[in-house]
Amino acid sequence: MADQLDGSPMLREVLGDAFEPLRVFHVKLAEEGEPRGLIGPRDVDIIWERHILNSAAIVPFVREATAGERFKTVADVGSGGGFPGLVAAACLPDHEFTLIEPMERRVAWLKECRDAMGLRNVSVFRARSEEVIDAMRRDRDLHPYAAVTCRAVAPMTKLAGWTLPLLKPHGRLVALKGRSAQAEIDKAVKEIGKRRGVNPRVVEAQVGPGLEPTHVVLVDKR
Repeated sequence: MADQLDGSPMLREVLGDAFEPLRVFHVKLAEEGEPRGLIGPRDVDIIWERHILNSAAIVPFVREATAGERFKTVADVGSGGGFPGLVAAACLPDHEFTLIEPMERRVAWLKECRDAMGLRNVSVFRARSEEVIDAMRRDRDLHPYAAVTCRAVAPMTKLAGWTLPLLKPHGRLVALKGRSAQAEIDKAVKEIGKRRGVNPRVVEAQVGPGLEPTHVVLVDKR
């Protein structure tokens, strides 16, 4: 089944140098994504828009979060099929990404895609975020991240505890969310504050010319 955006010049316009590795990712998703339970059957002809361009919408916010940092480190929590972690890593080759995913079969997928896409700035770590947080507390050689990303992992009441402790001071959470993003923030205000999160807000992120924008939750770390 052909993707609705196959052959569109907009893809190169939006993705730039990341288009080629993401084209490889697109082919792999189209061939294997549904059988391996990574995308739904109704997604096969809209992979570019729903998964790749949607994920790439976080790139400006990650770049802003890491501006001025000597080590541009990003943790992607619950990476699953590679959204947004693999996409963002392809768009930001000068950043170091750690993809955190607990499911073995998805870890295998992420490593396959990383290698096929030729991404040298990606490490895949099989664990839950809570395990990584505990490891960072025990081992001073494990440093917190300048930014943490995620997509469709959990409501903000849970996500705050799974992501904000991974951030260094003045780091930023960049979370792709649906239309209920503000309601999620409203419910999670106390939890966000408890985890030293400040200024939680929802911003509209452009996906591509003529395409519906998406919503991104940003939370800064004190």
